[in-house]
Amino acid sequence: MLLLMTKNIKDVLFIVQARTNSQRVPAKMTREFAGTCLFEIFINKIKQTNIPMENFYASVCDQELIDICNKHEVNVYKRSIQSRNEEKQLPVMYEWWDKFPQYQYAVLFNPCLILMSPETIDRFVDEYLNSTHDGMFSVMDKKQYYWNKQGDLITDWPEGTTFMNTKLVDPTYEAAHGLYAGRLDLIGQNVWMGDFTKNNPELFVMDEFECLDIDYEWQFDIYTHYWQEHYAV
Repeated sequence: MLLLMTKNIKDVLFIVQARTNSQRVPAKMTREFAGTCLFEIFINKIKQTNIPMENFYASVCDQELIDICNKHEVNVYKRSIQSRNEEKQLPVMYEWWDKFPQYQYAVLFNPCLILMSPETIDRFVDEYLNSTHDGMFSVMDKKQYYWNKQGDLITDWPEGTTFMNTKLVDPTYEAAHGLYAGRLDLIGQNVWMGDFTKNNPELFVMDEFECLDIDYEWQFDIYTHYWQEHYAV
């Protein structure tokens, strides 16, 4: 059944934020990755989606990133150095929240999820447009046993079994940190996506394979080899 859109795509800002001063993997957005770089791979991926390119912006300030945007004719929001270095205050980190009065909502992307597909991005956008919720956040479902720091099992034990069987466990959801959506005006109140009470933001389940992030050097090396073998032309 075809759902009626509750949001108009014309009201949505699509934005990726990137920088070259990453610490755990220095300059990971622009350093050589299988003959290209993570940022350019992401830009090419966006161009394969149904996202209107006039609604898509890259929030960057480093010249290498700006050059890639210019090469692909991508809109640039010139972020400040303060924004690039901020890690706590949302209105500073996402300083673009009040710079686009033509938009009501924003979809933000993490370009480090190298295996996230254009099809998944389109599915996220479609579900967000059809959602009655202001916020949406990507997660991966896990059927696993978890303990708290006191050593107490916090996973509900499956009824009728005396041994660990992950097939019988109800799923829990882990943050995928890949796709985010919410109202722009709430960022000014230091709120992004929702208050994280029940279904606020709404959860969008991704395949765990597509949630592989690059936060460490060993991941950069392994994913470089994987990309060369499976994706490089």
